[in-house]
Amino acid sequence: VAIAFVALAAPLLVGADADSVTDAPGTALEDPGTEFPLGTDQFGRSVLDLLVYGARISLTVGLLAAALTVGIGTLVGMVAGHYGGWLSGVLMRVTDFFLVMPTLVLAIVLATVMSRSVTTVIIAIGVAAWPKTARLVRAQTLAIEARPYVERARALGGGHTHIMLRHVLPNVMPLVLAQTTLVISEAILTEATLAFLGLGDPQVISWGGMLQDAREAGAISSGHWSFLVPPGIAIAVVALCFTLSGRALESVLNPKLGVAK
Repeated sequence: VAIAFVALAAPLLVGADADSVTDAPGTALEDPGTEFPLGTDQFGRSVLDLLVYGARISLTVGLLAAALTVGIGTLVGMVAGHYGGWLSGVLMRVTDFFLVMPTLVLAIVLATVMSRSVTTVIIAIGVAAWPKTARLVRAQTLAIEARPYVERARALGGGHTHIMLRHVLPNVMPLVLAQTTLVISEAILTEATLAFLGLGDPQVISWGGMLQDAREAGAISSGHWSFLVPPGIAIAVVALCFTLSGRALESVLNPKLGVAK
């Protein structure tokens, strides 16, 4: 919540032109000091200001990519689990195909062939990471539809849409919600990796892009660790926050996990 607040209030905290190259307030690669607590980048911009601005893109991509991932996975899993038969077989074979493909490699391929933008990164991550959610939702759907009240609804004339929306979806939502928080951390890490590899939008500031800029500026060889370390720590902290939140939410929604532990 604190990091999200900082991201939303970035223009108020550090100014709207903190990412401007032409109006940079300092000189290239200054060491940390009173004016610039984390030093400056290769253009003379404050690393702390860039770190605050980078939270906006990293969190936005993480949230939207996770929403796309969970949306595709939930739809495929529910349809496969509800209808069964040949449709389920086809959907599961497609899921298996995406599942055996390394997520990062597939995201890199998609980000390479498409235009370099934030939207491209979101689509690349969402398309590459949905199979795990689809398999979880399918298994949960099969378990729910075997319950007596679903069989009763079907016997009373409930159609496919009624059963899926009124009975299956509300019962898989706790699983979907917990999975979403876990997927967000994966999406943030993937976005940082794509940006570090130069496949992100060069016109926006993100933590992964800051790591790439630090590498290209020779921050490692010149010893300017204040340019390199902060975005890496920010990525790790946010990914850890969402992972722990997902685990906690999963334990609350499924008390049996706590008993098993």
